[in-house]
Amino acid sequence: MKIAFAGKGGSGKTTVSSLFTRHLAARGRPVVAIDADINQHLAEALGAPEPPALGAHLALIKDYLRGRNPRIASASAMVKTTPPGHGSAVLRLPAGEAAGDPVHALAVTAPCGARLLATGPFSADDLGVSCYHSKTGAVELYLNHLADGPGEYAVVDCTAGADSFASGLFTRFDLTILVAEPTRKGVSVYRQWREYAAGYDVRLAVVGNKVTGDADVAFLRQHAGDDLLTWLGHEPAIRAMEQGRELALGDLGPATRTALHAIAGALDAQPKDWDRYARQAAEFHVKNALSWANKATGANLADQVDPGFTLAAAGSRATPAGT
Repeated sequence: MKIAFAGKGGSGKTTVSSLFTRHLAARGRPVVAIDADINQHLAEALGAPEPPALGAHLALIKDYLRGRNPRIASASAMVKTTPPGHGSAVLRLPAGEAAGDPVHALAVTAPCGARLLATGPFSADDLGVSCYHSKTGAVELYLNHLADGPGEYAVVDCTAGADSFASGLFTRFDLTILVAEPTRKGVSVYRQWREYAAGYDVRLAVVGNKVTGDADVAFLRQHAGDDLLTWLGHEPAIRAMEQGRELALGDLGPATRTALHAIAGALDAQPKDWDRYARQAAEFHVKNALSWANKATGANLADQVDPGFTLAAAGSRATPAGT
């Protein structure tokens, strides 16, 4: 299952995504966490070393993922939205230390046992030249080619705000969590996501953060309605973690642990629709091809769409649709 954590800057989405990653890992589940935020703090929140930047290895990632797909002439003909097809390399979990692919080989292992990938920060060469979407494109390619099976998880800490709508990245998740403080600014990003995602069958849920009492819960419910899944309040163990002390899940209060269980339950309850996943990948790839990518690469990238191809979750194998 693929889950995204988004929200306003400062809402606590990195903290919540790190807690959820620890929660999944403690259940013995294969989990890869991905820091796709321009402010790279997920490694720190997980107590892990900084992994190599995916953005700095984009050529290697593209060359591996295209595999022997005859529709993709070269790695340079791949863009962030390029979907998999027959002959493409398929990424699978679990992705341990001895991962057999060069993409997961870029991950580091957090103390909780989860694997961590990161887009990486801006480099000196990027400043004044590139936008951060050149980094998050590696994440979209990763998710497009990830055949996650039952009980396997990819947890993505997204950029703040609505930047994920710059491509089809917002459709790549089984569930998107909007972390919201109980303020008007806090729920504004949720309203953006709900508006922009309308019509794309994107499953949204709101997790309140920094909630101090019933009035805060009532405010969130007023603005999020049934999308309000759960909430987190004051948690001394989180403050200790943010001050650099080690965190064990047992240090969390019962309300926080209950909230993490609620997120996991909502994620596991989502139906897996690989046909929809492939259809949306193709839709946004064609949009990008017509908008800019054909001109940038000098090729008709719409031809990269492999009709009828999908990623089947059962057995984490790539199969043609309908088989």
